[in-house]
Amino acid sequence: WVQEEAPDVLCLQETKCGVSAVPPEVRALPGLPHQFWASAEGRPGYSGVGLLAKTEPLNVTYGIGDPEHDADGRVVTAEFPSLFVVCAYVPNAGRGLVRLEPRMRFDTAFLEFLRRLDAQKPVLLCGDLNVAHAEIDLCHPRSNRNNPGFTPQEREGFTRLLGAGFVDSFRHLYPEARGAFTFWTYLGGARARNVGWRLDYAVVSQRLLGSLCDTKIRNTVAGSDHCPITALLAV
Repeated sequence: WVQEEAPDVLCLQETKCGVSAVPPEVRALPGLPHQFWASAEGRPGYSGVGLLAKTEPLNVTYGIGDPEHDADGRVVTAEFPSLFVVCAYVPNAGRGLVRLEPRMRFDTAFLEFLRRLDAQKPVLLCGDLNVAHAEIDLCHPRSNRNNPGFTPQEREGFTRLLGAGFVDSFRHLYPEARGAFTFWTYLGGARARNVGWRLDYAVVSQRLLGSLCDTKIRNTVAGSDHCPITALLAV
């Protein structure tokens, strides 16, 4: 699928493997020779992201400059001539919301990080942001109102991101699209019934909207409880 899609940049989240454990078939993906991996320090099988690129970035950084969260390997940022591409796996609030407070601290620090980047050049944020922003972004909003990914605090965190000059590209292009989900639990045949959530986003700096061609949810691509999304920009 990756070869058919032929992305200029491929962002992967929740890889759950260190650099040395990246499968050889991923290492050898044609057209994506520049690969940058982050993993959780001392926690094999937890978190992790990867950013793979067709052309070599000008610069690559890891983390967001916050010691509380950077050890988890959640963010890789690649600088290209016309923009930053940020690959992110945002923390889950956890069952019973036991990690909601750390999640909210991450949201605050991450927004400041994105603002610093945006002051230099436009940003494309790609990743599993672990929040369904609006009721249209999940199948059963009423019954999930206080569940991880749809708490008022997490949704407000995303609203603050949008208020800081960033745009949810899919919802900008398709404001009324329903049933547009990127995650389905493995339980109860949820994917076949499209009982899902939209947790994966391509968020762009407002001044990139003129370059935004489309954002697609590739919901027929199997292999995970999430599906890929594709952002098309003319930059």
